[in-house]
Amino acid sequence: MTPVNREFVGLPSPVVGRAGAGGYPCQGLYHTPAGQPAPTTAFIATHYNVDFSEHYLADFMAARGFGFLGWNTRFRGNEAYFLLDHALAEIAVGVRWLREHGVEKVVLLGNSGGGSLMGAYHSQSRGPIIRGARDRDVIEAALDLPPCDLFVFLAAHPGRPEVLTDWMDASVVDESDITSVDPTLDPFAPEHGPPYSPEFVVHYRAGQRDRNARITAWCHSELDRLAALGISDRVFTMSRTWADLRMIDPTLDPSNRKPNWCYGGVPKRANSGVFGIGTTNTCRTWLNMWSLTDSDCSATKHLPRIDLPTLLVQPDADCGVFPSQADAIFEGLGATDKDYVTLPGDHYFVEPAGARDRVADVVADWVNARI
Repeated sequence: MTPVNREFVGLPSPVVGRAGAGGYPCQGLYHTPAGQPAPTTAFIATHYNVDFSEHYLADFMAARGFGFLGWNTRFRGNEAYFLLDHALAEIAVGVRWLREHGVEKVVLLGNSGGGSLMGAYHSQSRGPIIRGARDRDVIEAALDLPPCDLFVFLAAHPGRPEVLTDWMDASVVDESDITSVDPTLDPFAPEHGPPYSPEFVVHYRAGQRDRNARITAWCHSELDRLAALGISDRVFTMSRTWADLRMIDPTLDPSNRKPNWCYGGVPKRANSGVFGIGTTNTCRTWLNMWSLTDSDCSATKHLPRIDLPTLLVQPDADCGVFPSQADAIFEGLGATDKDYVTLPGDHYFVEPAGARDRVADVVADWVNARI
């Protein structure tokens, strides 16, 4: 592989200052091909929570002549306090840095959960559309975002509220009791499946939406209660978020994925564990990121405003992003220049051998044809 230079980039946020210990809130690594002129086309990739500074495609794209800024907002590893307008303003810090360093074409890479985040960034750059967190206005720094030029969705989820709701265990009766189960909605009860009947799927999906709505209603009432006591917010936990029926039953939304498997391993075991998405939140962050009704971290709202040339790459064996979701993202795009490619691979293209090289070739060829 072509030698790659990696430059650490640490920059102030328009929202918060430098940490007392010295760290900047916005940080990342800029990957460029060694011994070559500075790239004039570069990618920027950011996620709600995952550290993308050493993103798996960074070296591959740099080896093909591009810059790649794996960029983190201050919410990396800290999603319990996430606020969308703050994150978008901090993504803009990275975009401006690229422009200041000779980049003429900026490609937004929306990978995994970053798909809806970068979609919201582009949408907001076209004109204000997002709502502020409850009881707050959108910060000024998120009202004037520098635009970008191309968009690549890579194994992208349809949005934070959608993915959490689809993964929720609908059988939870009491959020304060991690063992509570409604037996009519238990996805792991053998009498229900797999395979699951169409009737159970409809019943279960409705139960998941109901669970999201119950938590949303509780967050609003809790914030009201706390406000009367002069308290602005609180932290709470939730459990059992590895229970999408498609993780268990491969006949639903079929693909080449491994059956009875999720990003956390065997779904039944993962679902009863302590690791998962959305496990810790403040009430305000729940509303701003996970709520089906209150959050703008959903691709659906932003897809019609994505008018850039757009490529969607879907792995054929992803156990957490399913073909119907990729189809819906593609159909919802406002772009007239858009392409959809399915490639062999798991969510991060770790397998099969050479999968990442193939993805990089497809993305590089598509971008080169448009610059």
